[in-house]
Amino acid sequence: MKSLFALLVVFGLVNLSQAADPPESVHAFKVKSLEGKEVELSKYKGKVLVIVNVASQCGATPQYEQLQEIFAKYGPQGVEVLGFPCNQFGKQEPGTAEEIREFCSSKYDVTFDMFSKIDVNGEKSDPLYNFLTSKAATPADSGPVKWNFEKFVVGKDGKVVSRFRTNLKPDDPKVLAAIESALKK
Repeated sequence: MKSLFALLVVFGLVNLSQAADPPESVHAFKVKSLEGKEVELSKYKGKVLVIVNVASQCGATPQYEQLQEIFAKYGPQGVEVLGFPCNQFGKQEPGTAEEIREFCSSKYDVTFDMFSKIDVNGEKSDPLYNFLTSKAATPADSGPVKWNFEKFVVGKDGKVVSRFRTNLKPDDPKVLAAIESALKK
């Protein structure tokens, strides 16, 4: 039944917010890597995740550097950063997958996992982001993504523990405290 539900969500036949039995964690989702390969997020079970919608032509683009620093510092402890390019805000991610990869590598030495370009809001919103922004996942701060570089800290169990808007940089003490707290659980 859960696999049928997931399939219906992926094909847009069921809206996650209207579902009777929505997924309980990000581990229920499949996404595509920047190279177009399917990735089951269940592979990150037991890891703390920082999921962020990214763009290469945004005023917040320098946050890539801090995200990479988080990955370098906390990666050995079990933190993964997952970047999802999005062109919905000011059309600030117009590049192809190859251009995005080249930009991230050459400008910010990004080594964390990057995924294919998605929508994070609206009718074509990726099911993962439908979940992340739902009342079920983030009851205290649900609702649409407002801009590039919104960060979701996800615990080892795949449940959202914190959401941070664009204005809080990845190295802000509040973000780091959320990551460190999730690592201890």
